[in-house]
Parts: sequence; structure tokens; C-alpha cells
Amino acid sequence: MLRSRRVHVLLILVVLSFLLIHFLPCSNNAPLEEKPSTVHILILSSWRSGSSFTGQIFSQHPNVFYLMEPAWHVWVKMYQNSAKVLHMAVRDLVRSVFLCDMSVFDAYMSSQKKKSDLFQWETSRALCSPPACDLFNRTDIITAGNCKKICSKYPFSKVEEACKTYSHVAIKEVRFFDLKVLYPLLTDPSLNLKIIHLVRDPRAVFRSRENTVADLKRDSNIIMGSWRAKGEMVPYNTMQAICKSHVEIYKAGSQATHSFLKDRYLLVRYEDIVRDPLARAAQMYRFAELHFTPELQKWVYNITHGKGLGAQAFEIGSRDARRVSQAWRNTLPFQKIEKVQKVCKDAMDLLGYRLVQSEEEQKNMSLDLLFTQNSS
Repeated sequence: MLRSRRVHVLLILVVLSFLLIHFLPCSNNAPLEEKPSTVHILILSSWRSGSSFTGQIFSQHPNVFYLMEPAWHVWVKMYQNSAKVLHMAVRDLVRSVFLCDMSVFDAYMSSQKKKSDLFQWETSRALCSPPACDLFNRTDIITAGNCKKICSKYPFSKVEEACKTYSHVAIKEVRFFDLKVLYPLLTDPSLNLKIIHLVRDPRAVFRSRENTVADLKRDSNIIMGSWRAKGEMVPYNTMQAICKSHVEIYKAGSQATHSFLKDRYLLVRYEDIVRDPLARAAQMYRFAELHFTPELQKWVYNITHGKGLGAQAFEIGSRDARRVSQAWRNTLPFQKIEKVQKVCKDAMDLLGYRLVQSEEEQKNMSLDLLFTQNSS
């Protein structure tokens, strides 16, 4: 009898233990899953949208390891494929870079590669200062021109070595067209990913693309895939595909129906950056958990309040950023504006860009009235 009672008590204790373990909330003292110490930042944009300049806002920060469009290597090596087909390869490369595993480039570059074989390596301050290059200080503001002249001879191994010494890893990429492709990175416990979605007025993008048609030809072909229009509609069909991707990315990011997107998506309009560069840079830094130092504040102000007109399409230098951002209003024929507005209407409505109805309105409407809402 006594033995039976003991067995009964033991069974009750086992059941209670099971219930406590599986159904009661964890104790406040229970260890929580730790986030990775490194912050990972993806500047997600499209060509000719001010993304190179926005990338420099992060690149020049002394706590950031930055790479500009590392997936360029994927698209060059696998150019016969469409953007959709290449999404997985691009995502895998980006993940490896975030984790400072640069062996991923072995699939796309020569085994004898040097640091200078990396696409636009000189735009990364981190690759122009110790330990990647010993001729500048880590806290210096470093221009791509100076870096390219002095720091090109270092071995490729310095890329990975440098990456591992930073608290933040930032990548600027223009080769994602669907936010869902990035969901595995957002749920990856080894990453602490934050996405800055940079957009620009499609009319300004179109005008800028017209000036760089030859440079963007391969990328445009990959965007359009097997369906490639001919004749004068080619640039408009490409813009339509780009605008559609921005709509889908914005809807997925802003609605945040998934918990893993909460506080990890930020929409930024390029026009808002050039209208108030210090405020927008501060906003992006807060989002990325970075301190906006006085030195960086001075640099951001000076580079956006210069006298330059942005004549060099792929170079970042001091310019009148506000004026350059609106150059399309004086140089793009209204007939072309109408076509761009037609193929990108959904994106313009959603992102807050007001349509112009006439050539007179195009020339005379104040800058503030071109926007129907503020992206913040």
C-alpha cells in the first residue's frame, strides 16, 4: 500500500514538472537568447537613386565596415540569368559578407585576387584604413580618389581581417527586388539585420539613367530577363519593373505583419535627405545604433552644400545636392515625364511623389509641393 502511494506521488511530481517546463512562462531570471553583437545594415535601393551617397554616410563612420554592391560580382559572372533567378545567390553572398566570411567571393573572382579586384573597394573607408591600409587613420574622412592611389596593393585577405574589427557591417545593394527574399536573413539568429529602403522620385531616376545608359545596359537586361522590349519603350519598361519592386518592398516592410520586421525596416526618400541632410543622417544613424559625431555632421553638411552640379555620374563629391536632385525638372521633356508617371504611378502615389499635369507646372511648382507626404 505504502509503495503504491509513493509511486502515485512520483507520477504526480513528474506530471507537474512537465507542465511547469512546457506551459508556464519563463522566469525573469532565465537567460534570454542574445542578439549578435554586430549590427548589420542593408541599404536597399535601385540604380541612380542617391544610394552611393547614402552609402557614404555609413562608410565614413569609424565604427562601420562598408561594401558597395558586392553582388555586382554575382551579376557579372552569371549575367545570362534573370534578377529573380539570381536572388538566392545574391542573398547568400550578402549573408556571408555580413558574417565577414569573404571566401564567398572565391566563386566569382580569380584565385589570385587582390583587394583592388573587389568592386568599388575604394569607396569603403574601412578598406582604406587599418588594418586594410596603414596609410590613413581609422577616424579620417577618406575620399575614394585618395584611397585608390595609395591603398590598392594590399592582399584580399585584408578585407576579411578588417571586417572582423568593426561593430557594424553595412552593405549598399541594388540587386534585390523582393523583400521576401531577405526573410531568411531577418530570421537568422547569427544576424542583427536592419534594412534602410532608399527611394527616389522616378522622374529623377529616369533622367539620371538616361545619362548612364551604356553603363547600366547589362543590369537593365538582367532586370527585364527573357522579356525584353525593343525600341523607345525599353527604358520605360525597366522603370516600371523598378517601381513595382519598390511598391512591393515598401508594402512588405511597412505593414510589418511579421514580428521579425518590427523596428527593422526604415523607408527614406532621397529628396528628404537633400532637403535636410543632418536630420535624415541623424535618423538613419539612430536606426542603425550609431553615434552622429561632430566630425561627421560637418562632413554631411559640407558635401551636400557645395557648388558642384554632380557632373560625374558615379563619383561622390561636394555638390548642391538639393539643386541636383531636381535637375530633371529643367532637362526632362514633359512627354517623357508623362510616360514615367504612367508606368510608375502606383509607386509615386504610395511613396508620396505628386504627379505634375503640365510643362508649366513641371517648371514652376515649388519643391515642397512635389511631395504629398513626409517619409518619416
